[in-house]
Amino acid sequence: MSNVIEVSNPTEATTKALEHEQRIDRIRQTIKWIVYSLLVLNWGFYIVEDWQSAQHTMTADSSILDWMKTFTTSLDELAWFGLLFLFEIETYWLSEDALSHLKRFAFVAVRVICYGFLAHTLFAYISSFIELTQAVSLGNSGLCDFSDQGYSFVRNELYTFVNESNCNTLTSGGELSQIGEALLVTDAAGLREARFLAYIDIQDATVWLAVVLTIEAIVRLQEKGISEGLIITSLNWMTIALYSVLILHALIWIWKGHFVYAWDELLWIGGFAAIEMNLSEWRDDMAEEAAPA
Repeated sequence: MSNVIEVSNPTEATTKALEHEQRIDRIRQTIKWIVYSLLVLNWGFYIVEDWQSAQHTMTADSSILDWMKTFTTSLDELAWFGLLFLFEIETYWLSEDALSHLKRFAFVAVRVICYGFLAHTLFAYISSFIELTQAVSLGNSGLCDFSDQGYSFVRNELYTFVNESNCNTLTSGGELSQIGEALLVTDAAGLREARFLAYIDIQDATVWLAVVLTIEAIVRLQEKGISEGLIITSLNWMTIALYSVLILHALIWIWKGHFVYAWDELLWIGGFAAIEMNLSEWRDDMAEEAAPA
């Protein structure tokens, strides 16, 4: 009896593999654009929240810088959208040849503007923290002394106008302090909490800057044809470590009851994880092109 070895049609196998790869890619792209869409919805929430905060902190004498500080989160999100979609274009939509001809001026200009807003965000967070460390003690004054005078009480980043009906219920006791030049007061526990959350804001903004600079480095290296080695591996592990810190921040927001903040943090991690996925696919393509026939 002769031994017969059946070999499947290589063309058919290749076609099936290609169809499977395309199906996986469609799933990835669908998930990615769902995440991007949810981020846009969250941005709308932050615009509304910043506007509500402005009702408690802004006055007729407030400068444009004061308004920018109040709308720090909204401007910060806008800058992140700019960087996210630049990375999306660079790592998925444009070929390497197109990148080299298209991006130099337009891409760099948009990038500089986005990083400028992110630097402003970090500056605003640091400014807010310093302002909290310099809060002015109101001595023996009770919260009801400020009823119906335009003052607001802040606790856990929630603002409430002080009036006769709520002045006895807002504070948990302790010395009152006024924050900055606005008609904004809090008690001892509220001040400690505000300083802690301001520190988390500073840390969060710094870690996100480290994430985006790490991705920038990987993109530039891959543009130069470097897709593997110690540097690429180290940068990839660095992003994982940074994402771990950001997940910790999300858990802190959950602990403080700010579930939308935590959701937003996780969505942005998902958004940049999509960019990491694009980079991984780009590296695979580079490896295939470099492989011998």
